[in-house]
Amino acid sequence: MRRSQRRVLMVSVVLILVLALALVCFLWVEYQRDREALASLETKRQEQLRESGTGEEAPEEGQEQPKGPNAGEGTPEEGQMPEPGEGGNYAPGETDGPAPGETDGSVPGEAGADSLSGQEERPVTLFFTGDIMLDQANVKANYDREGISGILSDSLLTEMQQADITVVNEEFPFSARGTQAPDKQFTFRADPSYVSAFLDMGVDVASLANNHALDYGTEALSDTFATLDGAGIPYAGAGETRERAAQPIYLNRGGMTVGVLAASRVIPVVSWNIDNQQPGMFCTYDSAQLVAAIRAAKENCDYVAVYVHWGVERKNTPEEYQRQLAQDYIDAGADLVVGSHPHVPQGIEYYNGKPIVYSLGNFIFNSSGADTYALKAVVTAEGNTELTVIPVGATEAKTSMLEGAQRQALLELLQSISAGASIDGEGRVTPAA
Repeated sequence: MRRSQRRVLMVSVVLILVLALALVCFLWVEYQRDREALASLETKRQEQLRESGTGEEAPEEGQEQPKGPNAGEGTPEEGQMPEPGEGGNYAPGETDGPAPGETDGSVPGEAGADSLSGQEERPVTLFFTGDIMLDQANVKANYDREGISGILSDSLLTEMQQADITVVNEEFPFSARGTQAPDKQFTFRADPSYVSAFLDMGVDVASLANNHALDYGTEALSDTFATLDGAGIPYAGAGETRERAAQPIYLNRGGMTVGVLAASRVIPVVSWNIDNQQPGMFCTYDSAQLVAAIRAAKENCDYVAVYVHWGVERKNTPEEYQRQLAQDYIDAGADLVVGSHPHVPQGIEYYNGKPIVYSLGNFIFNSSGADTYALKAVVTAEGNTELTVIPVGATEAKTSMLEGAQRQALLELLQSISAGASIDGEGRVTPAA
């Protein structure tokens, strides 16, 4: 073999070894990041157990943790509820333009129980974000390069991780499979590996009730269920069966049981409705089915939060049907109604003393876009809800809290479009005098 050929061969071998080493280093970094995320979730779970005074090890995923002296006797399994009543009338909705969760394995206790037996009640913090869409080139590039700090500011990440319950709207399926929906302008899908971003954020419940979870069909939706289940993140608003799609997620926090429900009034075709295909989505084109689910959930928990996908895109004011549906939900027992889909902020109202937050807008969606807000809801031991809005915006695919004039402008906008609610300079929301 000539000397030049040997030299080329040696250089090739060295290059291959360097590339192999780089690949090993990359995989090791990803492995460590996932371990840290899972460790953070476990720490959060143990802290919640210590606060509850049980002093027990965290249960395995899906393991029941009895509530009350007669726990396990005649109580439903986690998330189980009576089948909701029948509903029906609805029409196709709009399509979108671009613009850690875990259960604690708890089961609801006896119907009408005020709180978890033997646990000292304390205020419980719920944190809601608007639409999250991880199938965006710059968002993925930032996350791949910098991890969660590439797409979320430290201050927002702290709010999400420290909340007792963090709820997000997952505006895409986790899958690498499926068939793209025909005649749909925008379709989204993210590789299941990006579920690590939800773990980093401390997501406790992911709503799948929206007009993108079925963008790649039932195969991709089933992959989403499996991905979230594998990560220990409960999901609401969709399921393999009608019962699962309508099922509330129950979480025990601070001596009380919180139930989270999700449903959509925006789907591109009627076949997405769980009544027409399985797996599918829990819909609320009329209020009957969700009202029945709320009533059933209220019998098993102390506080019911409802997350609804509704409204008209790019419109800052709610439709009349949003107001009527929200009032029906509250009459059925909902303590808080939160909305998404318009991609822009909509205002806040109170009905019978209960807050209705019509649209949070986007949270993580595009590289930049309209300023919107996240929501912090502190539930007192008496069951009252203390709201604070957190103005946010995205720049170069990273979402951060707004400051200065931008923050003030968002608060002033919210005040101008909120009927019967006052929003102060700190973002605190109260019923208007």
